[in-house]
Amino acid sequence: MPTPGASRQELVRTLTTAYGAGLLSDKTFAYRIDVLLSSALIDPRRLVGDLDLRRQRPRMARVISWLWGLVRSRSPEILALDWTGGHDELLIGRHHACDVVLPSINVSRRHARLYFRDGRWILRDLESTNGTRVNGLPVGRSELRPGDEIRIGSHRLRID
Repeated sequence: MPTPGASRQELVRTLTTAYGAGLLSDKTFAYRIDVLLSSALIDPRRLVGDLDLRRQRPRMARVISWLWGLVRSRSPEILALDWTGGHDELLIGRHHACDVVLPSINVSRRHARLYFRDGRWILRDLESTNGTRVNGLPVGRSELRPGDEIRIGSHRLRID
C-alpha cells in the first residue's frame, strides 16, 4: 500500500532532477514546487508533462520513462489529502465554492464530502446524480487509503 504523500514526493524528485539538468529556470522550478505543495488537486501532466530528460543517465532515464508513461496514459489527478488532521473536511463538486472544484457537467454542484476522523479519511457521496466510485465500485460512503482511485463524473482522482 502506498504511503501518504508518495506521489508528491516522486513529482518533487522529478522536478528537482529537471532543475538540476538545467531544464527548468529558478522561477519555473519554484512555481511548480509551490503548485505541487500547496494544491489539493494536482495534475501531474501540468507539472512534468513537458520535461524531456532522455539525455540523462540510464537509471534516471528509466525512472523518467516510467513517469512519462503515466503522464501519457492520462493518469489520474492527485488528490493531496492532509493525513495529519490539519484539515478535517473537504467538499468536492462543480460549484466554485467547493474546496475541490471539478468543472465538468457530469459532476454535481455538491458531489461528495470527505471527512477526516480518527486518522482516516471517509468519503460520502451527497446523493449526486452520477454517483461516486472508489476503486471501480459505486459507493455511498467509503474509507479512503493512499493509492485509492475515486471516479467522480469523468474525473479520476488518486488519493495521496
